[in-house]
This record gives sequence, structure tokens and C-alpha cells, in this order.
Amino acid sequence: MDNMYDLAKQILDETDGKICKNCLGRKLSKTIEGSNNIERADKVCEELKINLDNAECVVCDNLFDKLDEDLYKKIDDKINELGIEFDTFLVGSKISKDIQERDEELSEKFDLTVETIKKEVNRLIGLEIWERYDKEAEFESQDIVFSIDLIDDPKVRIQINPLYVEGKYNKLKRGIPQTKWPCTKCKGRGCEECNFTGKQYPESVEELISEHFLKLTQGREAKFHGAGREDIDVLMLGSGRPFVLEIKEPKIRKLDLAKLEEEINKINEGKTSYHNLHVCERRRKAEIKQSSPDTYKVYNALVRCDESFDKDKLEELTKLNEIHQQTPLRVLRRRADKVRVKHVLDLTYDVIDDKTFNMRIKTEGGLYIKELISGDDGRSHPNVGEILGVNAICEQLDVIEVSEK
Repeated sequence: MDNMYDLAKQILDETDGKICKNCLGRKLSKTIEGSNNIERADKVCEELKINLDNAECVVCDNLFDKLDEDLYKKIDDKINELGIEFDTFLVGSKISKDIQERDEELSEKFDLTVETIKKEVNRLIGLEIWERYDKEAEFESQDIVFSIDLIDDPKVRIQINPLYVEGKYNKLKRGIPQTKWPCTKCKGRGCEECNFTGKQYPESVEELISEHFLKLTQGREAKFHGAGREDIDVLMLGSGRPFVLEIKEPKIRKLDLAKLEEEINKINEGKTSYHNLHVCERRRKAEIKQSSPDTYKVYNALVRCDESFDKDKLEELTKLNEIHQQTPLRVLRRRADKVRVKHVLDLTYDVIDDKTFNMRIKTEGGLYIKELISGDDGRSHPNVGEILGVNAICEQLDVIEVSEK
């Protein structure tokens, strides 16, 4: 029995008996059994017949006395002040460097691999929050983070993590961009050119859904992450394009997404529609943007030529495979100028008249269809125009399908 308490005696000698139960119990966590550090310290006090109640602690400066009812009232006040909903949380704390160094030095002196003082503080506050609010501590992905500054008088800050909602959208009207475009003249500040809206276009796929989420969640800002994008004059039909809507600092997280989806689609009828809305993890906003060899898109293109084409040559289009595309001139200002190699996976056509035909084409993601048709001054090869021996343009383009990722 004596050997079990040898380390406790040495620590008490080193600190001249000036150590609190939390700090003593923490150093003995691998030596003396107990459900918590206070229980371990109580065993030492009973065995050695000492009293550490209200002891001055040379390790933590009695830091644990700050974890009192006043602190938890500040936490409660902050939650109520912000009016936030949460199911999961994480606790972080700010502690004096001097205290942390003294704690580490004591562990090093006795070669102890035990919980640090900061981890114990976070754990104890977390346990109290769990008991008071019946919420779960989550280390990987949490709704909010409590940041507790314990250097002087305790201060409480709450970080509200984003809410991520995944779904698919259809764009049913031309002239609507995927995301908000700042006015090119005033750069979003507002001017006569944009009627002081700061926007190039009055609405976008992003805004037509995000305004509803911001209102209900009381979020600060929304950001739209799409699995690629279609041009402003292109429809997005079929099963829709995957997206993730990121709501920053949402105070309300519990939403009836099925009801909200129905309401948003009714309001935006004829313009946009959104489907299969569900909460997702943060990683999804990156995953939907990643291309893999298996991803594909299907388009319907109306092709118009400047003169009559040889209908026999249309069959050659079905043999299109590897396409070398230098960054299109129309996007060169915002994309790196390089040659990308993409593949046509399938192509069918229907002749409309001697200068016009409809083309349904399945391609790897990232192939520019308008440039595949026109050739883009030789930057896309091979292309529809050169195969037919005429100048060809894409007069109308619709996205029919975007593969799942």
C-alpha cells in the first residue's frame, strides 16, 4: 500500500504541500485508481492524513476555483444572448502560459505522461455543459465551440460553426447565373449602372435559395458550392446539378427541409427548383467539386451553321473521342491558359434543316461544349465546325444530366 503513495509523497514534498486536489489527482491518474482527479486526491489525503481543502496551489494558482457557478451563468447568458440552437459542442480554453509551464515541469520532473491541465479544464467544463444542456461533446464536427478565457476574470465566447445543406438544383429559365455576380462597373458597391444593387444580374440560383435559409437560420452569410456550373444562357435540366449551401453563423439549425424545399420551389416556379435538401458534413463541399474519371455530363445542343452542311459528314461526329481544348477565350481572364484533354463519351444527332441540327452529347466533366462546336479560333481540336467544313455555333445549350460524385 505504501508504494502506491510514494509518488504522491514526492509531489507533496516538491510543492511543499501547496497543491490543489485537481492538480495532485491529475499527476496520479496512472498510479491511483479513481473515477476522477478529486477522488484520487481524497484517497491520498485519507491515507496520509492531510487536508488539501482550500489549499493554495503553486501549480495552477487555484485555477479550478474559476470553474464555478458564475462561469456557467456567463455561458448560459451567452447562449441566451445569441439565441442559438445546438446539439453538439466543443470546449476550448485560454490559460496562462506560466500555469501551463509549471504543470508541464512537474510532469517532466517525475517522468509522468498524464493529462495536461488545459485538457482537464476543457473536459470538466464540457462535462458540466453536457449535464446542464443534455448536449453531446463532439471533437470532429460540432455545431458550436465554447472558448473560455481563464487568464483573468473568465470571459466566454461562442463560435457558431456553419450549417451545410446538400441538394440538387434545376435552372428552368435562361439569363440566371449560378452565383451572385458583382456589378462590373462598381465592383459590388452600388452605382447607377446596376440600379445601386451592386449586382450584374438581379437574381441567381444561389440567391433564390439562400435568402430563405438566411431568414430562417438567422445566419450571417450564405455561400453556394456547385458541382461545376453552366453558363448564364444555359438551362440545367434532368435530375439537376449537385450543390452544397453553406450557412455561416446560423443561430437556428433545426429546419423542416422538406417543407422549406416545397415553399422555395413554389416561390421560384418557372425559374429554379431545388431537390433532396439534406444536412451534410463540411467535407461534401469539396467532394462535389472533385472530378474523377467516372464523372460525366450530358448536354443537348442546338447547332446552327452559316451554310448548308453535308449530312453524310454528321456521322463522323459520332466518332469524336479525344478532344484537346486550350482554355476558351471567353474564360481566359479567370482561368489558367493551358490545354486540357477531355473525351466525348457518346454523341447522337437529329437534323432540323440543312443548316441546323440538334446534338445530344455525353462528355467527361470539364469539356467546353460551345467551343467543341465552334472550334474557338482553333483552340479546340477536333471540333464540329471543322469536321463539317462550315462555321458552326451553339445557338442553344441545355445540361441534361450531371453524374453523381
